[in-house]
Amino acid sequence: MARTGRNISGFAREQRGGAAVEFALVLPVALLFLCGLLAYGIYFGAAHSVQQLAADAARASVSGLSDAERGAIATQHVAASGASYPFLRPNRLSVSAQALESDPSQFAVRVAFDSEDLPIWALAGLVPLPDKTIARVAIIKRGGY
Repeated sequence: MARTGRNISGFAREQRGGAAVEFALVLPVALLFLCGLLAYGIYFGAAHSVQQLAADAARASVSGLSDAERGAIATQHVAASGASYPFLRPNRLSVSAQALESDPSQFAVRVAFDSEDLPIWALAGLVPLPDKTIARVAIIKRGGY
């Protein structure tokens, strides 16, 4: 009986495997944290690209003489430039451009991106992620001061 007690107390004092146990406990949490950082980094990069594309399309639409022409210019700009932005796929972009109802002297260009193709959605069950549709609006003043 004394021998068994000595073995148990010796086992309790043993520290050779402590680092391995700590590593096994910390690794899953650290990997989940790093995957979350990567996923949100990609998402924010795509959101920034959508905002920049909307602003560029709004600036391009200034040259139109009518709302219909401005809308066509904005749509053509998004179609032509959408592929040059990181994380964006042109076939997943949609554009709407129109005068603001509250202030007809201003023209709004809305660009929406369906981000379903981004690799971050593989982590949807592990990391809380935002909406799959990224929509941004850019507003410009039409002519004059």
